[in-house]
Amino acid sequence: MTKTRQIDMTTGSLFKNIVVFGLPLIATNMLQSLFTLVDAAVVGRYSGALALGAVGSASQLVFFFVGFIVGIASAVNVIVAYYIGAKNKKETEDFLFTAFIVCLVSGFVLMLIAILLAEPILKLLHTKDELIFGCKVYFIIYMLGLPATAIYNFGNAVLRSAGDTKRPFWYLAIAGIVNVILDLVFVIYFELSVAGVAIASTISQCVSAFLIFRAVRKGIGFVRLKFKGQTFHVHKAGKLLKIGIPAGFQSSFFAFANMFIQMGVNSFDALAVSGISAAEKTDYLVFNILDGFYSSCACFIGQNYGAGKKDRILKTYFISLAYAVGAATILGLLFYAFGSQVISIFTSDSEAIAYGLRRLHIMALSYCIAPFMDCAIAASRGLGKTSIPTVIVILGSCVFRIIWIFTIFAMFKTIESLFLLYSVSWAITALAEIVYFVHIFRKVHSSQVQSA
Repeated sequence: MTKTRQIDMTTGSLFKNIVVFGLPLIATNMLQSLFTLVDAAVVGRYSGALALGAVGSASQLVFFFVGFIVGIASAVNVIVAYYIGAKNKKETEDFLFTAFIVCLVSGFVLMLIAILLAEPILKLLHTKDELIFGCKVYFIIYMLGLPATAIYNFGNAVLRSAGDTKRPFWYLAIAGIVNVILDLVFVIYFELSVAGVAIASTISQCVSAFLIFRAVRKGIGFVRLKFKGQTFHVHKAGKLLKIGIPAGFQSSFFAFANMFIQMGVNSFDALAVSGISAAEKTDYLVFNILDGFYSSCACFIGQNYGAGKKDRILKTYFISLAYAVGAATILGLLFYAFGSQVISIFTSDSEAIAYGLRRLHIMALSYCIAPFMDCAIAASRGLGKTSIPTVIVILGSCVFRIIWIFTIFAMFKTIESLFLLYSVSWAITALAEIVYFVHIFRKVHSSQVQSA
């Protein structure tokens, strides 16, 4: 592959390169959001509010399992970025083969666990009786695509680490088009409702996985997935899992805590569940856009750390944070202003829209707080630290949210008292994550000064 696909993260303007690197990532993440948004829009418009509620009720459970895959892939991103920064070809090739096996096996194991536990978990979340069958069907079919999701996230992490964010965008664009076409065919023509959108999503995941797997096999420079002559390295798998498992738990624990929030949502009537499910689609778009800046932060810090250019680490963090806060603020204000129009994309029921607006207005004004937490986590991950940030997230966001559900929400039982927990938990966790990042950065900087 030609060098022009790559961005040198260790030299040049950080302001420019983070944007150049991040924009294709953001576009890719927005397309990934499209899978969920189109599913919801098609099923809500053509199969009714109850079908929309069924898909929405399954969302946090889907994210719980997908989040673990994403966490492991984020570790691949960091480790490969470090090897690239150190220009270590042999270590990179050995690691890529091992990481591919770990990611693929993780996808199959999580798929089996998800399918076996689907119904018990949905009942535990007090899913409405009129929604539970559709919710279970959607979830199980979606989970059949988890191995493909694992392959895609592995390949995406590898290409990102090498500075190539354009091809993942185009691969996901192709898969997104497939998803939209199949959604319309399965739901409108075959009238498969929630099963139709789940099948469409699973097929599109397989398409994106195939395309990105082929790209990683061809490679970029010395970053290439090879099978011939390769062996599984247990110590490299251990290194991957040491970073990936905490990162996976971090992502999954967010979804775990959010499942308690879903339990709170399920305490309202079915139309409220549908409206809130429609309103939460803005979260996917916002957080996937912001994730582009967080991934840039982790990649740039990882490569500069590997190259020994620690002076660029802090600059990367502040620039990435500024971009993320700016984007979150702008998006939040837009969604606040045009909330009714946004929710009406997914449902035409006026009562459901009114419920959704109550959630959307709170979240729209809270989005700008999240980057202070997530950017500090990404920066720590770029330095190879995930265990303590994960513990902080579990305590500050996940455990805190569960406590809030059984105290503040239990007292007031309103939509407002339920969703204010996001901004409060983000603020508390952000403070702790920033303190930890400053601590480890000082240690890194101190070691650089001493070695000089």
